[in-house]
Amino acid sequence: MIFLFFLFLFSSHLNTAFSAHCSTTTATKTFQKCITLPTQQASIAWTFHPHNATLDLCFFGTFISPSGWVGWGINPTSPEMTGARALVAFPDPNSGQLVLLPYILDPTVKLQKSPLLSRPLDIHLISSSATLYGGKMATINNGATVQIYATVKLVPNKTEIHHVWNRGLYVQGYSPTIHPTTSNDLSSIATFDVLSGAAATPHNNINILKLVHGIINAGSWGLLLPMGAVTARYLRHIQALGPTWFYVHSGIQLSAFILGTVGFAIGIRLGEMSPGVTYGLHRKIGFAAFCLGALQTLALLFRPKTTHKFRKYWKSYHHFVGYACVVLGVVNVLQGFEVMGESRSYAKLSYCLCLSTLIGVCIALEVNSWVIFCRKSKEDKMRREGLISGSDKGSGIHSGIHS
Repeated sequence: MIFLFFLFLFSSHLNTAFSAHCSTTTATKTFQKCITLPTQQASIAWTFHPHNATLDLCFFGTFISPSGWVGWGINPTSPEMTGARALVAFPDPNSGQLVLLPYILDPTVKLQKSPLLSRPLDIHLISSSATLYGGKMATINNGATVQIYATVKLVPNKTEIHHVWNRGLYVQGYSPTIHPTTSNDLSSIATFDVLSGAAATPHNNINILKLVHGIINAGSWGLLLPMGAVTARYLRHIQALGPTWFYVHSGIQLSAFILGTVGFAIGIRLGEMSPGVTYGLHRKIGFAAFCLGALQTLALLFRPKTTHKFRKYWKSYHHFVGYACVVLGVVNVLQGFEVMGESRSYAKLSYCLCLSTLIGVCIALEVNSWVIFCRKSKEDKMRREGLISGSDKGSGIHSGIHS
Protein backbone atom coordinates (compact mmCIF):
# COMPACT_ATOMS: atom_id res chain seq x y z
CA MET A 1 0.00 0.00 0.00
CA ILE A 2 2.87 2.37 0.80
CA PHE A 3 4.40 1.91 -2.65
CA LEU A 4 1.04 2.33 -4.42
CA PHE A 5 0.45 5.55 -2.46
CA PHE A 6 3.80 7.04 -3.48
CA LEU A 7 3.30 5.81 -7.05
CA PHE A 8 0.03 7.76 -7.24
CA LEU A 9 1.61 10.94 -5.90
CA PHE A 10 4.72 10.83 -8.08
CA SER A 11 2.87 9.82 -11.24
CA SER A 12 0.26 12.54 -10.79
CA HIS A 13 3.07 15.08 -10.54
CA LEU A 14 4.73 13.62 -13.63
CA ASN A 15 1.52 13.81 -15.63
CA THR A 16 1.02 17.43 -14.55
CA ALA A 17 4.53 18.32 -15.66
CA PHE A 18 3.86 17.09 -19.21
CA SER A 19 0.31 18.44 -19.55
CA ALA A 20 1.20 22.16 -19.72
CA HIS A 21 -0.13 24.07 -22.72
CA CYS A 22 1.95 25.01 -25.77
CA SER A 23 1.01 27.44 -28.53
CA THR A 24 1.71 27.55 -32.27
CA THR A 25 0.84 31.24 -32.58
CA THR A 26 2.85 34.33 -31.66
CA ALA A 27 2.27 38.01 -32.36
CA THR A 28 4.27 37.83 -35.60
CA LYS A 29 4.21 34.20 -36.76
CA THR A 30 2.14 31.05 -36.87
CA PHE A 31 3.86 27.68 -36.71
CA GLN A 32 2.70 24.20 -37.66
CA LYS A 33 3.61 22.27 -34.52
CA CYS A 34 4.47 22.82 -30.88
CA ILE A 35 5.66 20.77 -27.93
CA THR A 36 5.73 21.40 -24.21
CA LEU A 37 9.20 20.85 -22.79
CA PRO A 38 9.52 18.84 -19.56
CA THR A 39 11.11 21.53 -17.38
CA GLN A 40 10.94 25.24 -16.53
CA GLN A 41 7.44 25.66 -18.09
CA ALA A 42 9.15 26.06 -21.47
CA SER A 43 7.84 25.13 -24.91
CA ILE A 44 8.83 25.22 -28.59
CA ALA A 45 6.77 25.92 -31.69
CA TRP A 46 8.16 25.23 -35.15
CA THR A 47 7.65 24.76 -38.84
CA PHE A 48 9.94 22.44 -40.79
CA HIS A 49 10.42 22.86 -44.54
CA PRO A 50 11.55 19.47 -45.92
CA HIS A 51 12.33 20.75 -49.42
CA ASN A 52 15.27 22.84 -48.17
CA ALA A 53 15.78 21.33 -44.65
CA THR A 54 15.03 24.68 -42.99
CA LEU A 55 13.62 24.93 -39.49
CA ASP A 56 11.70 27.99 -38.29
CA LEU A 57 11.10 27.92 -34.55
CA CYS A 58 10.17 29.93 -31.50
CA PHE A 59 11.30 28.99 -28.00
CA PHE A 60 9.14 30.19 -25.09
CA GLY A 61 10.98 30.65 -21.77
CA THR A 62 10.68 32.69 -18.59
CA PHE A 63 13.12 34.84 -16.65
CA ILE A 64 13.81 34.06 -12.98
CA SER A 65 15.51 37.40 -12.28
CA PRO A 66 15.30 40.95 -13.70
CA SER A 67 19.05 40.73 -14.38
CA GLY A 68 18.96 37.10 -15.48
CA TRP A 69 19.15 35.28 -18.79
CA VAL A 70 17.19 32.71 -20.80
CA GLY A 71 18.82 30.50 -23.40
CA TRP A 72 17.93 27.90 -26.00
CA GLY A 73 20.23 25.90 -28.25
CA ILE A 74 20.91 22.85 -30.39
CA ASN A 75 23.53 20.20 -29.72
CA PRO A 76 24.58 18.73 -33.09
CA THR A 77 26.03 15.53 -31.62
CA SER A 78 24.47 14.43 -28.29
CA PRO A 79 21.66 15.23 -25.82
CA GLU A 80 23.68 17.28 -23.33
CA MET A 81 24.59 20.88 -22.54
CA THR A 82 28.28 20.51 -23.33
CA GLY A 83 28.79 21.13 -27.02
CA ALA A 84 25.50 22.98 -27.55
CA ARG A 85 25.20 25.98 -29.84
CA ALA A 86 23.01 28.41 -27.93
CA LEU A 87 21.20 31.70 -28.26
CA VAL A 88 20.93 33.57 -24.95
CA ALA A 89 18.61 36.50 -24.24
CA PHE A 90 19.26 38.97 -21.41
CA PRO A 91 18.99 42.71 -20.65
CA ASP A 92 21.83 44.77 -22.10
CA PRO A 93 23.97 45.95 -19.13
CA ASN A 94 24.24 49.44 -20.68
CA SER A 95 20.80 50.14 -22.16
CA GLY A 96 18.61 47.61 -20.35
CA GLN A 97 17.08 46.52 -23.67
CA LEU A 98 16.70 42.84 -24.49
CA VAL A 99 19.62 41.43 -26.49
CA LEU A 100 20.21 38.01 -28.04
CA LEU A 101 23.76 36.71 -28.47
CA PRO A 102 25.22 33.40 -29.72
CA TYR A 103 27.40 31.17 -27.51
CA ILE A 104 29.16 27.82 -27.87
CA LEU A 105 29.05 25.75 -24.67
CA ASP A 106 32.41 23.98 -24.72
CA PRO A 107 33.73 21.87 -21.79
CA THR A 108 35.43 24.88 -20.16
CA VAL A 109 32.00 26.36 -19.50
CA LYS A 110 30.97 23.34 -17.44
CA LEU A 111 34.17 23.56 -15.38
CA GLN A 112 33.72 27.35 -14.99
CA LYS A 113 37.37 27.92 -15.87
CA SER A 114 36.62 31.12 -17.76
CA PRO A 115 33.67 33.46 -18.48
CA LEU A 116 31.29 32.45 -21.25
CA LEU A 117 32.02 34.74 -24.19
CA SER A 118 29.83 35.30 -27.21
CA ARG A 119 31.13 34.00 -30.53
CA PRO A 120 29.64 33.08 -33.92
CA LEU A 121 28.01 29.68 -34.16
CA ASP A 122 29.39 26.99 -36.44
CA ILE A 123 25.92 25.87 -37.50
CA HIS A 124 23.96 27.42 -40.37
CA LEU A 125 21.93 30.00 -38.42
CA ILE A 126 20.00 32.04 -41.00
CA SER A 127 18.33 34.50 -38.61
CA SER A 128 17.57 35.00 -34.92
CA SER A 129 15.76 37.47 -32.66
CA ALA A 130 14.15 37.75 -29.25
CA THR A 131 11.13 39.59 -27.93
CA LEU A 132 9.32 39.84 -24.61
CA TYR A 133 5.77 38.61 -24.42
CA GLY A 134 3.59 41.73 -24.28
CA GLY A 135 5.43 43.75 -26.91
CA LYS A 136 7.33 46.99 -26.46
CA MET A 137 5.61 47.83 -23.17
CA ALA A 138 6.84 44.62 -21.52
CA THR A 139 9.71 44.74 -19.04
CA ILE A 140 12.18 42.12 -17.90
CA ASN A 141 11.22 40.86 -14.46
CA ASN A 142 10.93 37.64 -12.51
CA GLY A 143 8.45 35.54 -14.48
CA ALA A 144 8.58 37.58 -17.69
CA THR A 145 8.15 35.43 -20.81
CA VAL A 146 10.67 35.70 -23.65
CA GLN A 147 10.31 34.38 -27.18
CA ILE A 148 13.51 33.39 -28.98
CA TYR A 149 13.05 33.10 -32.75
CA ALA A 150 15.53 31.25 -34.95
CA THR A 151 15.75 29.94 -38.50
CA VAL A 152 18.26 27.14 -38.90
CA LYS A 153 19.47 25.20 -41.93
CA LEU A 154 19.62 21.55 -40.85
CA VAL A 155 21.74 18.74 -42.17
CA PRO A 156 19.78 17.00 -44.97
CA ASN A 157 17.90 13.85 -43.88
CA LYS A 158 18.59 14.55 -40.19
CA THR A 159 15.37 15.70 -38.54
CA GLU A 160 15.95 14.41 -34.99
CA ILE A 161 17.32 17.38 -33.05
CA HIS A 162 18.79 17.63 -29.55
CA HIS A 163 17.37 20.77 -27.91
CA VAL A 164 18.79 22.32 -24.74
CA TRP A 165 17.49 25.27 -22.75
CA ASN A 166 18.05 26.94 -19.39
CA ARG A 167 17.93 30.16 -17.41
CA GLY A 168 20.13 31.93 -14.87
CA LEU A 169 19.96 34.58 -12.19
CA TYR A 170 22.37 37.20 -13.53
CA VAL A 171 24.84 38.24 -16.24
CA GLN A 172 28.36 39.59 -15.71
CA GLY A 173 28.86 42.09 -18.51
CA TYR A 174 27.85 40.04 -21.53
CA SER A 175 28.74 36.68 -19.93
CA PRO A 176 25.82 34.63 -18.57
CA THR A 177 26.70 33.02 -15.24
CA ILE A 178 26.02 29.42 -14.26
CA HIS A 179 22.38 28.39 -13.98
CA PRO A 180 20.85 26.79 -10.84
CA THR A 181 21.66 23.11 -10.39
CA THR A 182 18.35 21.63 -9.31
CA SER A 183 17.09 18.45 -10.94
CA ASN A 184 14.83 20.37 -13.31
CA ASP A 185 17.61 22.72 -14.40
CA LEU A 186 20.02 19.85 -15.03
CA SER A 187 17.36 17.95 -16.99
CA SER A 188 16.58 20.70 -19.49
CA ILE A 189 17.32 18.54 -22.53
CA ALA A 190 14.92 17.04 -25.07
CA THR A 191 15.28 15.19 -28.35
CA PHE A 192 12.45 15.08 -30.87
CA ASP A 193 11.90 14.73 -34.58
CA VAL A 194 10.96 18.08 -36.15
CA LEU A 195 9.33 16.31 -39.10
CA SER A 196 6.98 14.03 -37.15
CA GLY A 197 6.98 15.83 -33.79
CA ALA A 198 7.68 12.55 -31.98
CA ALA A 199 9.89 12.77 -28.93
CA ALA A 200 12.78 10.35 -28.55
CA THR A 201 12.34 7.72 -25.85
CA PRO A 202 15.56 8.02 -23.76
CA HIS A 203 14.36 11.12 -21.92
CA ASN A 204 11.03 9.50 -21.10
CA ASN A 205 12.86 6.40 -19.90
CA ILE A 206 14.95 8.52 -17.56
CA ASN A 207 11.83 10.14 -16.10
CA ILE A 208 10.23 6.74 -15.52
CA LEU A 209 13.41 5.42 -13.89
CA LYS A 210 13.55 8.50 -11.65
CA LEU A 211 9.96 7.86 -10.62
CA VAL A 212 10.63 4.19 -9.82
CA HIS A 213 13.89 5.06 -8.06
CA GLY A 214 12.14 7.58 -5.83
CA ILE A 215 9.19 5.34 -4.96
CA ILE A 216 11.30 2.28 -4.11
CA ASN A 217 13.84 4.17 -2.03
CA ALA A 218 11.27 6.25 -0.15
CA GLY A 219 9.41 3.07 0.77
CA SER A 220 12.44 0.91 1.62
CA TRP A 221 15.20 3.12 3.06
CA GLY A 222 12.77 5.81 4.21
CA LEU A 223 9.96 3.79 5.84
CA LEU A 224 10.49 0.02 6.00
CA LEU A 225 13.98 0.26 7.49
CA PRO A 226 12.88 2.55 10.37
CA MET A 227 9.83 0.32 10.95
CA GLY A 228 12.13 -2.70 11.28
CA ALA A 229 14.23 -0.87 13.86
CA VAL A 230 11.09 0.02 15.81
CA THR A 231 9.96 -3.62 15.94
CA ALA A 232 13.32 -4.71 17.36
CA ARG A 233 13.37 -1.88 19.87
CA TYR A 234 9.93 -2.46 21.39
CA LEU A 235 8.50 -5.87 20.42
CA ARG A 236 11.42 -7.92 21.72
CA HIS A 237 10.53 -7.12 25.32
CA ILE A 238 6.96 -8.40 25.10
CA GLN A 239 7.12 -11.83 26.71
CA ALA A 240 3.97 -13.12 25.03
CA LEU A 241 5.54 -12.80 21.58
CA GLY A 242 8.50 -15.04 22.31
CA PRO A 243 10.91 -15.21 19.31
CA THR A 244 8.25 -13.92 16.91
CA TRP A 245 9.62 -10.38 17.19
CA PHE A 246 12.94 -11.56 15.74
CA TYR A 247 11.33 -13.06 12.64
CA VAL A 248 9.20 -9.94 12.13
CA HIS A 249 12.25 -7.69 12.53
CA SER A 250 14.42 -9.79 10.22
CA GLY A 251 11.70 -10.06 7.59
CA ILE A 252 11.07 -6.31 7.48
CA GLN A 253 14.76 -5.41 7.38
CA LEU A 254 15.59 -8.02 4.75
CA SER A 255 12.70 -6.85 2.56
CA ALA A 256 13.80 -3.24 2.99
CA PHE A 257 17.38 -4.06 2.01
CA ILE A 258 16.37 -6.08 -1.05
CA LEU A 259 14.09 -3.31 -2.29
CA GLY A 260 16.71 -0.71 -1.35
CA THR A 261 19.29 -2.61 -3.40
CA VAL A 262 16.98 -2.45 -6.41
CA GLY A 263 16.52 1.30 -5.88
CA PHE A 264 20.28 1.72 -5.43
CA ALA A 265 20.98 -0.14 -8.70
CA ILE A 266 18.44 2.05 -10.53
CA GLY A 267 20.22 5.13 -9.13
CA ILE A 268 23.54 3.87 -10.52
CA ARG A 269 21.90 3.32 -13.89
CA LEU A 270 20.42 6.82 -13.84
CA GLY A 271 23.91 8.20 -13.28
CA GLU A 272 25.19 6.30 -16.32
CA MET A 273 22.29 7.59 -18.44
CA SER A 274 22.84 11.22 -17.39
CA PRO A 275 26.39 12.25 -18.37
CA GLY A 276 27.38 15.55 -16.83
CA VAL A 277 24.61 15.41 -14.20
CA THR A 278 26.02 14.73 -10.73
CA TYR A 279 24.32 14.90 -7.35
CA GLY A 280 27.39 14.63 -5.12
CA LEU A 281 25.80 14.66 -1.66
CA HIS A 282 22.88 12.41 -2.62
CA ARG A 283 25.25 9.94 -4.25
CA LYS A 284 27.69 9.83 -1.32
CA ILE A 285 24.97 9.34 1.30
CA GLY A 286 23.40 6.64 -0.90
CA PHE A 287 26.66 4.70 -1.12
CA ALA A 288 27.21 5.03 2.63
CA ALA A 289 23.68 3.82 3.47
CA PHE A 290 23.98 0.89 1.07
CA CYS A 291 27.34 -0.19 2.50
CA LEU A 292 26.01 -0.04 6.07
CA GLY A 293 22.91 -1.96 5.01
CA ALA A 294 25.06 -4.65 3.43
CA LEU A 295 27.23 -4.92 6.56
CA GLN A 296 24.12 -5.15 8.71
CA THR A 297 22.71 -7.95 6.56
CA LEU A 298 26.00 -9.87 6.56
CA ALA A 299 26.17 -9.53 10.36
CA LEU A 300 23.25 -11.95 10.64
CA LEU A 301 25.50 -14.71 9.30
CA PHE A 302 27.96 -14.15 12.17
CA ARG A 303 25.44 -13.67 14.99
CA PRO A 304 26.87 -15.33 18.15
CA LYS A 305 24.70 -17.24 20.56
CA THR A 306 23.36 -15.38 23.58
CA THR A 307 25.84 -17.19 25.85
CA HIS A 308 28.90 -16.39 23.72
CA LYS A 309 31.43 -13.96 25.21
CA PHE A 310 31.46 -11.84 22.03
CA ARG A 311 27.69 -11.45 21.98
CA LYS A 312 27.74 -8.06 23.70
CA TYR A 313 30.25 -6.68 21.17
CA TRP A 314 28.20 -7.97 18.26
CA LYS A 315 25.09 -6.43 19.80
CA SER A 316 26.78 -3.01 20.15
CA TYR A 317 28.00 -3.20 16.55
CA HIS A 318 24.54 -4.25 15.33
CA HIS A 319 22.84 -1.36 17.12
CA PHE A 320 25.35 1.28 15.98
CA VAL A 321 25.42 0.24 12.32
CA GLY A 322 21.64 -0.28 12.25
CA TYR A 323 20.71 3.12 13.63
CA ALA A 324 23.34 4.83 11.45
CA CYS A 325 21.85 3.14 8.38
CA VAL A 326 18.34 4.24 9.35
CA VAL A 327 19.42 7.87 9.82
CA LEU A 328 21.36 7.97 6.54
CA GLY A 329 18.45 6.35 4.70
CA VAL A 330 15.91 8.92 5.91
CA VAL A 331 18.28 11.85 5.27
CA ASN A 332 18.97 10.63 1.74
CA VAL A 333 15.28 10.21 0.96
CA LEU A 334 14.73 13.84 1.94
CA GLN A 335 17.77 14.81 -0.14
CA GLY A 336 16.28 12.85 -3.02
CA PHE A 337 13.13 14.96 -2.93
CA GLU A 338 15.34 18.03 -3.28
CA VAL A 339 17.30 16.80 -6.30
CA MET A 340 14.09 15.65 -8.01
CA GLY A 341 12.61 19.12 -7.62
CA GLU A 342 9.92 17.77 -5.27
CA SER A 343 10.90 19.80 -2.20
CA ARG A 344 7.41 21.34 -1.95
CA SER A 345 5.40 18.50 -3.44
CA TYR A 346 2.53 16.49 -2.00
CA ALA A 347 4.76 13.42 -2.29
CA LYS A 348 7.27 14.89 0.16
CA LEU A 349 4.49 16.12 2.44
CA SER A 350 2.97 12.63 2.51
CA TYR A 351 6.32 11.03 3.26
CA CYS A 352 6.94 13.49 6.09
CA LEU A 353 3.49 12.72 7.52
CA CYS A 354 4.21 8.97 7.43
CA LEU A 355 7.61 9.52 9.04
CA SER A 356 6.13 11.85 11.67
CA THR A 357 3.49 9.23 12.51
CA LEU A 358 6.20 6.61 12.97
CA ILE A 359 8.20 8.97 15.20
CA GLY A 360 5.05 9.69 17.22
CA VAL A 361 4.47 5.97 17.72
CA CYS A 362 8.09 5.59 18.87
CA ILE A 363 7.70 8.40 21.40
CA ALA A 364 4.50 6.87 22.78
CA LEU A 365 6.11 3.43 23.08
CA GLU A 366 9.23 4.91 24.69
CA VAL A 367 7.18 6.78 27.29
CA ASN A 368 5.13 3.66 27.97
CA SER A 369 8.27 1.55 28.41
CA TRP A 370 9.70 4.04 30.90
CA VAL A 371 6.47 4.04 32.87
CA ILE A 372 6.59 0.24 33.01
CA PHE A 373 10.27 0.32 33.91
CA CYS A 374 9.68 2.72 36.83
CA ARG A 375 6.67 0.71 38.00
CA LYS A 376 8.64 -2.53 37.92
CA SER A 377 11.57 -0.94 39.76
CA LYS A 378 9.17 0.21 42.47
CA GLU A 379 7.66 -3.29 42.71
CA ASP A 380 11.13 -4.86 42.99
CA LYS A 381 12.04 -2.45 45.78
CA MET A 382 8.81 -3.20 47.65
CA ARG A 383 9.41 -6.94 47.16
CA ARG A 384 12.91 -6.65 48.65
CA GLU A 385 11.47 -4.81 51.62
CA GLY A 386 8.81 -7.53 52.07
CA LEU A 387 5.89 -5.21 51.41
CA ILE A 388 4.57 -7.47 48.60
CA SER A 389 4.95 -11.20 48.00
CA GLY A 390 7.22 -12.61 45.29
CA SER A 391 4.25 -14.19 43.49
CA ASP A 392 2.76 -10.80 42.51
CA LYS A 393 3.18 -10.19 38.79
CA GLY A 394 4.36 -7.00 37.18
CA SER A 395 4.00 -6.08 33.57
CA GLY A 396 4.59 -8.30 30.59
CA ILE A 397 7.50 -6.19 29.40
CA HIS A 398 10.98 -6.69 30.81
CA SER A 399 12.94 -3.79 32.15
CA GLY A 400 15.78 -4.87 29.89
CA ILE A 401 14.76 -2.22 27.33
CA HIS A 402 16.59 0.34 29.48
CA SER A 403 19.49 -1.80 30.61
